[in-house]
Amino acid sequence: MENGRPYISAVVPVFNEEGNVLLLHEKIKEACEKLARPYEIIFVDDGSTDKTVELARTLSPLTLVVFRKNFGQTAAFDAGIKQARGEIVITLDGDLQNDPADIPLLLAEMDKGFDIVSGWRFKRKDTFMKRFFSRGANLLRKGLVKDGIHDSGCSLKAYRRECFEGVDLFGEMHRFMPALLQLDGFKVSEVKVSHHPRIHGVTKYNWKRAIKGFVDMLFIWFWRKYSHRAIHLFGGTGLLLSLVGSGVLLWMFFEKVFFGESLAERIWPLVGTLLILVGVQLFIFGILIDTAVKTYYRERGRMNYSVKEVKVG
Repeated sequence: MENGRPYISAVVPVFNEEGNVLLLHEKIKEACEKLARPYEIIFVDDGSTDKTVELARTLSPLTLVVFRKNFGQTAAFDAGIKQARGEIVITLDGDLQNDPADIPLLLAEMDKGFDIVSGWRFKRKDTFMKRFFSRGANLLRKGLVKDGIHDSGCSLKAYRRECFEGVDLFGEMHRFMPALLQLDGFKVSEVKVSHHPRIHGVTKYNWKRAIKGFVDMLFIWFWRKYSHRAIHLFGGTGLLLSLVGSGVLLWMFFEKVFFGESLAERIWPLVGTLLILVGVQLFIFGILIDTAVKTYYRERGRMNYSVKEVKVG
């Protein structure tokens, strides 16, 4: 290793993958050794209940991180990335559906000046239901996230080390890391990669993860458009609703005073009052979120921009 540090860190979450860990480690090791660059392999066991950890302990070279229980794939990726020391972080699934032999493709694309390269499983080898949910998610992502990636669900990705400075992953957020990093100005690309059918073990994907992914997608949409100006979304909407509500009440006032209309059995006074109350609440909510976002950046010693380089002289 150069200066005691690897060039490549391969990070792999594993959960009940006893049938895959040995061959997966062998394939990653083979792919990295062909690159003739120093590397490390990191497996993060996400609370396996089979022999995954037992088998992983026999492997070398390997850094093994073992969770006390199942915390989810995103948490496993976060722990592995924080453990990684390489200049380039490669993430893969632990089910052998991602092919480690494609790692050179990611690195070649990265050499063109990109900071993140995402794999695109152009020919999926999944079940019909999994492909169905994935296509639906990709359609939504194109409208909400707009990261230019065809297949955000592919775990085979390459990142420069600096991408993760001050970054913590929650929920199902690992799927949308390129989109989040793109917001900070990092350059994102993708390459077509191989995809193999699962041979051992069972898929961990289900409808619950699909719902979590959709919620995270909405968060990305909000963060992309309004993270630096939440008051514009909530405050502006609140102000508009308050104005509409005030207009309704003003019209009711004129009808009562000048036309002698009875308002006892009409719903519009209640509608106007409700619109004003909701509008005021949204405006206050916008102020609170705006303050929280500023606190978020201040506590991390960051601002809402990212500096790539400073040249003096």
